[in-house]
Amino acid sequence: MNERMTIGQLYPGRIYPAAPVKTSKPASTPDASSQTSFDELLQGSLLKFSNHAAKRLEQRGIEIKGEQLDKLNQAVEKAAAKGSKESLILMKDMALIVNVPNRTVVTAMDGKSMKDNVFTQIDSAVVLS
Repeated sequence: MNERMTIGQLYPGRIYPAAPVKTSKPASTPDASSQTSFDELLQGSLLKFSNHAAKRLEQRGIEIKGEQLDKLNQAVEKAAAKGSKESLILMKDMALIVNVPNRTVVTAMDGKSMKDNVFTQIDSAVVLS
């Protein structure tokens, strides 16, 4: 009897389980709040235009077609990958300022409006050809 017993210990030494103990997690059922619907996912990936940007596009006669919109989406994706917040996107004869986290075009201008203009409060620029 060379093993020590201490107060609160019923048996000397360690007692090991006879069989390995398996811990299992209960099967989790996904609830409606954790699942994102396809519509929500689609809306999150689409580019939005603010009221101000929509007015400027209309006033300046700027039309953004399907291919240009795809390029614009790709430019916003690139800017987001780099951690941009406000980005200037230059496309052919137009410039757009985009709030990258919200995926919203804030303002737009054509080639004439870009001349002698200073762009402020942007942290990145994407030039598209």
